Amino acid sequence: MWWTRLKALIIKELLAVLRDPKSRMILIVPPIVQLLVFSYAATLEVRNVDVLILNRDSGHWSEELITRIEGSPTFRTVSHTQDQSRIHDAISNQTVIAALEIGPSFSRDIEAGLPAIVQIILDGRKSNASQIVAGYLSQIAGRLSLETPSGMKTQSAMINVMPRNWFNPNLDFQWFMVPNLIASIAMLIGLIVTALSIARERELGTFDQLIVSPLRTHEIVIGKLIPPMLIGVFHMTVYLLAAIFLFQIPFRGSLIYLYGSGIIYLAAIVGIGLFISALSKTQQQAILGAFLFIVPAILLSGFATPIENMPQWLQPITIINPLRYFLVIIKGLFLKDIGSLEVLHQTIPLALIAGVTLSAAAWLFRRRLE
Repeated sequence: MWWTRLKALIIKELLAVLRDPKSRMILIVPPIVQLLVFSYAATLEVRNVDVLILNRDSGHWSEELITRIEGSPTFRTVSHTQDQSRIHDAISNQTVIAALEIGPSFSRDIEAGLPAIVQIILDGRKSNASQIVAGYLSQIAGRLSLETPSGMKTQSAMINVMPRNWFNPNLDFQWFMVPNLIASIAMLIGLIVTALSIARERELGTFDQLIVSPLRTHEIVIGKLIPPMLIGVFHMTVYLLAAIFLFQIPFRGSLIYLYGSGIIYLAAIVGIGLFISALSKTQQQAILGAFLFIVPAILLSGFATPIENMPQWLQPITIINPLRYFLVIIKGLFLKDIGSLEVLHQTIPLALIAGVTLSAAAWLFRRRLE
């Protein structure tokens, strides 16, 4: 009977997967881990927000507005300054996502029945999150507006919130998305190409020939390292040209900083790929291992939601994610022209990740040689 033959084949395929301890681990543990991580990381809520307030008014209504902002559970820290230049530094360095500037005539205008203006300066590099934060601040100002003397009489808004977006004035979504995709797709291609490298040779039977060849361990690692990095640099160049000439996204930074940090970033990605490949016996295991890393890496990088929105216990995990650091570099070079110190600050963790993962991969190779 055809059903008997089909049933035997189905059982055989299931046993082939479930008998392998590594396959069982990949099929059971990663979905549970990803469920827990995604439930907290993949959220469109904006919480734990840091804002800065420049209050030039000494009246009652400005103090009431600040008190309500400080009392909102959305905002983690509310800092105060009297220095205009500190707003630029805080937004530029991503210390805060928004800054609120209250003019000197704010309370006087409200008492006189005139519209009072509050300016919100937002980080346009985080277009989605910054607009949500602007909405939160506008709601607080709107509720307070209805409690003013003129607002209670006319039921009209007496506080006008004027948002201003830095680094992405028109909130063009492509300005936010395309630089993120350059880093993410480079990681995707580099990781998969590298993860399949050794696993493919094991399946083809050429890995044993590589072991008995005159090549030393570090030479094997370097030989496996360079080709995926060259492919990654090629793709980064294509994406860079497309971003500038096709999508008309301004590139304000230095190409030297981009390619210098990009090479270190690709070395970290390839190191992770080699480590996964060295652990995998088959290409199927390598693909599953790469998928296990890629999806959480994208979600925990700040690609879609800011890292500061994630729970406190989840944020330390992002420290070992190379995509987190390169996103800061590439968005900064496109939209802001960040300096060498900031590029170096983000590149050092990438170099550490590359050193650890490449050393771990070399150690696994050496164990195979012994």
